[in-house]
Amino acid sequence: MTTTSEKKSGGGRVVIQKFGTFLSGMIMPNIAAFIAWGFITAFFIKTGWTPVPELGGFPSADGTEHTGLVGPMITYLLPLLIANMGGRLVYDTRGGVVASIATVGVIVGTDIPMFLGAMIMGPLAAWVMKKVDSIWDGKIKAGFEMLVNNFSAGIVGMILAIFGFFAFGPAVQWLSGLLETAVNWLTSMNLLPLLSLLVEPGKILFLNNAINQGVFTPLGTQQSVETGKSILFLIEANPGPGLGLLLAFTFFGVGMAKASAPGAIIIQFLGGIHEIYFPYVLMKPLTVIAVIAGGMTGVATNVIFQTGLRAPASPGSIFAIILQTASDSYVGVILSVILSAAVSFLIASIILRASRKRDLATEGAGDLGMAIAMTESNKGKSSDVLSGLAGAGVAAGGGLIGEGEAAAFEHKPIHTIIFACDAGMGSSAMGATVLRNKIKKAGIDSVDVTNKSIANLTDDVDLVVTHKDLTERAKQQSPSALHISVENFMNSPKYEEIVNLLQSEGVR
Repeated sequence: MTTTSEKKSGGGRVVIQKFGTFLSGMIMPNIAAFIAWGFITAFFIKTGWTPVPELGGFPSADGTEHTGLVGPMITYLLPLLIANMGGRLVYDTRGGVVASIATVGVIVGTDIPMFLGAMIMGPLAAWVMKKVDSIWDGKIKAGFEMLVNNFSAGIVGMILAIFGFFAFGPAVQWLSGLLETAVNWLTSMNLLPLLSLLVEPGKILFLNNAINQGVFTPLGTQQSVETGKSILFLIEANPGPGLGLLLAFTFFGVGMAKASAPGAIIIQFLGGIHEIYFPYVLMKPLTVIAVIAGGMTGVATNVIFQTGLRAPASPGSIFAIILQTASDSYVGVILSVILSAAVSFLIASIILRASRKRDLATEGAGDLGMAIAMTESNKGKSSDVLSGLAGAGVAAGGGLIGEGEAAAFEHKPIHTIIFACDAGMGSSAMGATVLRNKIKKAGIDSVDVTNKSIANLTDDVDLVVTHKDLTERAKQQSPSALHISVENFMNSPKYEEIVNLLQSEGVR
């Protein structure tokens, strides 16, 4: 009964989280392409830092027209990358190919960048292909597999591309126009800062991906094509509110929260991993007022100065934001970060000072640990960036390698270790770095430690390391591999045991 009630209570939030995770799975692996496009635009368009007609796509002095890189990248490359990734998430490589074919129809059938279309058509086309393949699965005569597979994918892709051209594309263009009209109305009415009332609490509950990747990124990119920048890229990515909150805990917090806040500032403000400040808000729920006010201040500042970024800043690091800031927006963008941090700091400081005596009486010892657990519950899995906040005492490693796991190590040489998480980027990347450094210090050079998403795991790896909540999913993808479950990606005692076992096997 307890399990059932828990599932029901978080049902709606979990659904939105999964939807946001899926959207992130399409966007995040392609962020490098957005950044490349942003830099090409900043340097080579007619109003760029170093205008080049052949690259920027504007007429030369003699009137010669040029296609350039900017237009084709935003029109074709970026939507097709998103569609391909969405197709792969649903039906691997075959799904990615069909998704790309179908999305071309959507792109050509419209006259705006089709990011929303790619995010919908890509997974849809892959799902259709998967269902079509299931019709004759196991019924194809030997020797005809390649013929049937290639022609079926080509035919399905063709039909979906035609459908995208005549029906789907125009419908998505209408939807994009509707969303853009809503954003423009909020801007004209000076109501855009009110979005922080939804975005900032949504971040704490890990619901922001659905809004950010599903609305802000596609609409912001479209605005950037039209005007060279977009304020939408800064609504969620501004590190100011989190910085102000953590500064308040640094000066006026108590116990473990005060001790851990300075380190959290480095990860949040410089590294761009915003989730590290979420437990502080959950520990003192009233401080959500501080981050909301800070977010609204940042948005209002950018509205007043009419500033924005050229492309998404991901992760939301101050470095990424500065690099993506439009050439005429540095003053407004920098002020938006400073002022949002100042407002967040001021309000959070008042809240912390008001409860300081009570917190000192209890030393605030257990609150952060409970808040970290609550944050991970909201996220749906453990977070490596949160593990360092409370040290080994709060975010424990989750136990040592069991006898069964150790026995398995003794019977199978380890040459490839994969850290796997949902997106295959933040959590798994940092965990892989920690273990890679430990293995390197032990003088072991023959073991390859990498990271990837669980969806991309294969059955040719030797060892897979995942958070305990994700291990069963990983086993389905790599049933032959050894699987190690951890609770703390950044500081798990199991890493030392893995190194010891590698050394005991004589691996060098």
